[in-house]
Amino acid sequence: MKSLKLLLGFALSATLFTSCYKEEIHYADTPTVSLNQLLNSYDLWYVDINATQGYGETPFLQIAFTLSFKNGRLYANNNLVGFGSQGGGYGVQIGNYDAYDMILDVDHVIDGFDSFDVYQVDYNTIELYNPYNDTSYFLDGYQKSNFDYDYIFYDNIHYFLQEYEAWEKTYTSNYGALNEFDNENYLQFLSGGNDNTFRSSQDVNVYNYDSIYWDYTGAYGIGDVSGDMYLKTLTLDYDFFDNEFFELDVINDSTIELFHANSGTVYEFKGRGYIQYYRSADVEGKSTLEVERAKKRKQRTKKVENKRTNTRS
Repeated sequence: MKSLKLLLGFALSATLFTSCYKEEIHYADTPTVSLNQLLNSYDLWYVDINATQGYGETPFLQIAFTLSFKNGRLYANNNLVGFGSQGGGYGVQIGNYDAYDMILDVDHVIDGFDSFDVYQVDYNTIELYNPYNDTSYFLDGYQKSNFDYDYIFYDNIHYFLQEYEAWEKTYTSNYGALNEFDNENYLQFLSGGNDNTFRSSQDVNVYNYDSIYWDYTGAYGIGDVSGDMYLKTLTLDYDFFDNEFFELDVINDSTIELFHANSGTVYEFKGRGYIQYYRSADVEGKSTLEVERAKKRKQRTKKVENKRTNTRS
């Protein structure tokens, strides 16, 4: 993350991602520039996952927060850890692309070949239509100088919690009433499934996080705090001693602070075992799998039928 607590100086925050999905799309006239010029006209293309139309999925687009097209190389920000700083803000290279005649061919390092019909919706929005699964993704173009990395980070903070194998308690304040949560030393937030499952453990000083014994599995929820974009709430559903409610503050890319509302106790947890959602190439050009865990961004809106006509069938 580029900066956790910048002043909101950009109008982007007020206008970014306001529509749930686009039922009616008005397309601009035929572009006067080539597709390659169009793709290179913006530093970052934000994948507006909630605007997706169709019932299919293209895996690398379900993971990416942003895409960047640079001289035949395709970059993506798939993680929120390091968001805005990794790869100079572009993220990591996830494959190569070829753009011609409003067709985009992508050779993804994991998923292989995909081909899209590209339509220019307006001056900074394009549609990537995948004729093989009849699904359209909508990307909004921004320059790095006016892209609000913080807004994206906090709007998707549950993915940030999932980017570590475990969160280890490293600090407990010497003030606050004794409570049951004092005994919990590790937390884990799971990706996939319902995307709202957590586990907790009372183990102590574990060096191999795969060997943690998880005492409890339950549901969790993230909430907003009115008037403060940078502060969230975290609710952990413990059936045997009711819910635990916290104010969640992000200290940095690997540290969170939890203020326990009922007791007044403050805890700090550090992320252990960073999960990087991409596959990179080593110096010999061989593909190296960084993580095999399932992760994808999920629409907050109901999927709708795609109105696009498949011209390749």
